[in-house]
Amino acid sequence: MFLRGQKVGKYKILSSLGSGGFGSVFLAEDTWIDKKVAIKVPHKQNLDFTDMVKEPRLLASLSHPNIVTVLTAEQQDGVFFIVMEYVTGETLEHIIMQEGALDLSRVLDFTCQMCNAVDHAHATGVLHRDLRPGNMLVSDSGMLKVTDFGTARFLEIAAHGTTVVGSPPYMAPEQFYGKAVFASDVYSVGVTMYQMLTGDLPYDTPAPGDIERLMRGELVTAPRLRNSRIPKAINDIVLRAMAPDITVRYPRASDLLADILAARDPAPRKAVRDSPAPAAGDGIVADIQSRLKARETPQPRFCWNCRKPLQARTDRCPFCNETQS
Repeated sequence: MFLRGQKVGKYKILSSLGSGGFGSVFLAEDTWIDKKVAIKVPHKQNLDFTDMVKEPRLLASLSHPNIVTVLTAEQQDGVFFIVMEYVTGETLEHIIMQEGALDLSRVLDFTCQMCNAVDHAHATGVLHRDLRPGNMLVSDSGMLKVTDFGTARFLEIAAHGTTVVGSPPYMAPEQFYGKAVFASDVYSVGVTMYQMLTGDLPYDTPAPGDIERLMRGELVTAPRLRNSRIPKAINDIVLRAMAPDITVRYPRASDLLADILAARDPAPRKAVRDSPAPAAGDGIVADIQSRLKARETPQPRFCWNCRKPLQARTDRCPFCNETQS
């Protein structure tokens, strides 16, 4: 669509960043203010103007540090495009492909940021419907940003998203029947969490004959069976997020986030003198040492907004710049 060095209005195309099912993305420079931006050009250029501005209007309704910011939408020489903030870093998909299973603390950090983004979108009435690692950017500082709202819609328009859209195998079972709801996005976060913990997807892309098995939960193997280092509490959280029955699954991203925070930041143990005496043997020394270490080590602090870790005694988050209480 655009070539390197081409001028499109005030934007100079620097390189191609990639292409997906809904559009191509380019790195460009805003020559007026000397700033790099990302330009997304939808593949379908023959739609009504109302349909063309759907995605930028959705993004404009969202303002969150874990969601890519839309700057404007323009049309030059008959080509419609969306101008967004440029995030230096990699997609989460690329990170998983390069590293395989990620460290648990990193998985939980990324998942908390996803939940914050999804919860904000849902509070605004926006259902994403295509959450997956390829649509999540991780900056050099570790900030995760959800992007590509090309398949999103305002859920308040109807009881559920009626079009069958998404990316198998990240789609919730009900999405295959055109009945996406907020809990469908939670399912996608669960699949992404599973992939980060194990380095693999929970199952291959379901064939038409596998949908009923997916609805019964027969395609999913517990992540702990693939990676024994996963704590049972985290294993159970992933399985609940991926529950095929919506009444069992977390209804909101905030519910998933609450359980992750509880599992990641458990209440500090009582002092040694208040604890029951351990059984005799070599484990006594190790048990006492671990409890003393827990007492001596300051409890970690996390930003109330973006949930990223904070340094001791800081009153402002270095990632999202929010003041801490």
